[in-house]
Amino acid sequence: MSKGIWLLTLSVTVIFAAIACTSATSAPGAVSDDWGREIKLDKAPQRIVSHVPSITEMLFALGLGDRVVGVSDYCDYPEEAKSKPKVGGYFNPNVEEIIALNPDLVLTDGYASDIAKLEGLGIPFAVLQPKDIDGIFKDIELLGNITGSQQKASELTTDMKQRIDAVLKKVVPFCYRPGVFYVFDATDTTKPWTAGSGSFIDALINLAGGFNVAGQAQEPWIQFNMEELVKSDPEVILVDSIMGTAVISPSEIAALPGWQGITAVKENRIYVVNGDLVNRSGPRIVQGLEDVARAIHPELFEH
Repeated sequence: MSKGIWLLTLSVTVIFAAIACTSATSAPGAVSDDWGREIKLDKAPQRIVSHVPSITEMLFALGLGDRVVGVSDYCDYPEEAKSKPKVGGYFNPNVEEIIALNPDLVLTDGYASDIAKLEGLGIPFAVLQPKDIDGIFKDIELLGNITGSQQKASELTTDMKQRIDAVLKKVVPFCYRPGVFYVFDATDTTKPWTAGSGSFIDALINLAGGFNVAGQAQEPWIQFNMEELVKSDPEVILVDSIMGTAVISPSEIAALPGWQGITAVKENRIYVVNGDLVNRSGPRIVQGLEDVARAIHPELFEH
């Protein structure tokens, strides 16, 4: 190789290395969060605090775990998130603890009002509050833009969309949509809490080829009385689990007097689903869709 060509090759290598380095740390420019607030950062953040489990999951899925310096008490996935410094609860994060971590960005979903105090302290925060699954994709892309991880964000959303398409290809040709009832909280077994219109579980049931019997409700979370439940006669019951334990076990549901005449109970079609997968607006919601689809149409997912 001639000296001239060698110098040219070296120069190109140095330029590409500089570009790669710059893309990871350069200013992302002005971006708008889910509240329409303009977020301006001098450089891609290196010390990030997230007090929202779903956002924490997004960060780790984007390979940004090393930049996460603080999480909420409820950020438990992936396993590495558990060892991060804690900043308090989801609704009531400790602002003093957050400040002590010296973050250059705080991520929130907007439901903890105290986070707004950070703005007056010169600590930028961004609101990620997706309303639907498309909103989750947009927020992953937003995080990619803020952190200089656009390519990883694109790869992640592409994979998620492909998995959703794979479910749709199985269930869409199957015309029959069985009625599904989702049990979120059955502390009062005569009036259990369930998911209505606007909730992620309602969207997942529909995508998975089912019909949410509480889907006509105008609120994301409602109490469904027994008269309505018996009348709707769901063929599938999904029971939310918290930390791996169902809020009420299938056997307990089957033994309830008012529930015994429901088709799902008579046909033993009561399934436990991981509440974190179907309620957290993060990357694992696709796994939640796959699990819900298998429960509603097991015959389509045998192989």
